[in-house]
Amino acid sequence: MQIRDLPFSDPGMPDARSGPHFLRWLGRNQLDGQLKSLAWGILHFGSIAVLPYLVGLAVQAAVDRSGGRLAVAGGVMALCGIAIALGDTMLHRTAVTNWITAAARVQQLLARKTSQLGSALTRRVAAGEVVAVSTGDVEKIGWFVEAISRFTAAALTVVFVCVGLVVYQPALGVVVAVGVPVLALAVLPLLPRATRRADHQREKAGRATELASDTVAGLRVLRGIGGEDLFLDRYRRASQEVRTAAVRSARMWAAISAVQVLLPGLLLIVVVWHGVHLAREGRITIGELVTVYSAVTMLTYPLRHFEEIAMAYSFSRPSAKRAARVLSLQRTTHADGERTTSTEHAEVGPHDDAPTPTGDLLTPTGDLYDPATGLLAPSGRLTAVVCGDPDEAGRLAERLGGHAAFDDAQELPSVLLGGVPLDEAALATARTAVLVQDKDPVLLSGTLRGLLDVPSSGAVSAEEALDAAQCADVLDALAQGSVSEDALDAHVTERGRSLSGGQRQRLALARSLITDPEVLVLDEPTSAVDSHTEARVADGVKGLRKGRTTVVLTSSPLLLDRAERVVFLHEGEVAAVGVHRDLVHSEPRYRAVVTRETDEEQASLNLTDIKIDIEETA
Repeated sequence: MQIRDLPFSDPGMPDARSGPHFLRWLGRNQLDGQLKSLAWGILHFGSIAVLPYLVGLAVQAAVDRSGGRLAVAGGVMALCGIAIALGDTMLHRTAVTNWITAAARVQQLLARKTSQLGSALTRRVAAGEVVAVSTGDVEKIGWFVEAISRFTAAALTVVFVCVGLVVYQPALGVVVAVGVPVLALAVLPLLPRATRRADHQREKAGRATELASDTVAGLRVLRGIGGEDLFLDRYRRASQEVRTAAVRSARMWAAISAVQVLLPGLLLIVVVWHGVHLAREGRITIGELVTVYSAVTMLTYPLRHFEEIAMAYSFSRPSAKRAARVLSLQRTTHADGERTTSTEHAEVGPHDDAPTPTGDLLTPTGDLYDPATGLLAPSGRLTAVVCGDPDEAGRLAERLGGHAAFDDAQELPSVLLGGVPLDEAALATARTAVLVQDKDPVLLSGTLRGLLDVPSSGAVSAEEALDAAQCADVLDALAQGSVSEDALDAHVTERGRSLSGGQRQRLALARSLITDPEVLVLDEPTSAVDSHTEARVADGVKGLRKGRTTVVLTSSPLLLDRAERVVFLHEGEVAAVGVHRDLVHSEPRYRAVVTRETDEEQASLNLTDIKIDIEETA
């Protein structure tokens, strides 16, 4: 796998049982890249390992005044230099490739999981944690995966040098062979504490990221209630905790680095002291002493990779744990294809007009029914839903889109479309059948034509959708800032920041109308527009969606008056069903929500109704 081949056509199914399992799965999936990196690493480190022996030959040739051997040693050293440069270059190239491809694989897995879970993801995992995993954690996971091959090459080189020294000069080689494992294992007692401190740092950093992400997402609300200073102070404290944890972690890693420098120096002193005594006794030559000395000096280079792999694992382990946690989340559905319906779902509720499936493979069509609330949206009709609690309306919209919902840790029953549970329909089928537009739809940067280029049935054109959503002024505003005569080629800034809230809302509505889904769920689609525009939008949506199932969650009298069916939810259950004008007079709780009555006004109206009833009775 090369960088130019990214993204992966299929990133695979990860082993998300735990962080270590996930890291091993990544390593196995990049075995070719790891083997290439290992081969170039062996060439690089092996060429360096041969240099001490060549230096010893050259020194001994100079002592013996042998020009021929000196020339041979110099020529071989030159070849080793070329091999070192080539190996280092290709090792770096393959290592970076492994790093980037591992990070890209994790990012694709996270993106796929996000698309599968949708808004249900942030209900199970904090949004800031998702951001932390998809940014900093991805890099640390890629670092460990990439470092494995370099560490393996370094470890093999160390073993090769120790064995070679024992064979080459047993008297000194034994000292080196005994000392090197001590050097490699000396930092092990420090690693658990360093790992705990690294985990603590990552935990603090993740919390700070979550706090920052949540603060930015709710900045508009915070400004409205004057809470910016409160959250700014919280973030300052969180960032100081991250700084303190990072300093404590850095101190421990500095101690490990100091040990890695100190112990090889002590080994070098021992080798030199013992070697000098052996040379005085004539048991070794000057060239052999230089060879062993150079080999011990060279070993400090591959031994540094022992520290790096320990650090990489310590930092990547909590990152991999978080990634595995996100990737292990499952949508409560049969995600492997279309569901075969059966007669066990024939009775969808207390409504006779709910269709019964036949037992064959089918794409869900028909009435939309929510067993948790008793809400029924008949097929082909415009149904308005009024909820006293805006949060309840948002949860209902998500549930109508097929996302799993929980109440007091208990999973609520799935919404049924034509008698088929959306949780059990194929993900692609559920997304095609039901489209949910939430309160704050996102507009990506690009041309308006690209923004409206979405999967659709083809029955609704861009012009029809824009006209129904009353986007004429939006087109004029975009055309004024565009060099193109066609407004569809006008550029939309990121999140539509150059447009007003109402203009962004209507563009998003037009995009939803173009898709022409079997069921369209709109959550407060006109909350940011004036009453005159809202009335025209209501008429446009009703006309364009004629014969298609549309559910609008709203408390706007203009939208409610145009709905063919109005459902009032109170405390999570259907409290009244009818048309807007009837419900305003017959249902006080509905009237209180729609007209924004205060408790005093509602009590006064109730007393008035009671007096009228008494007078009529008398």
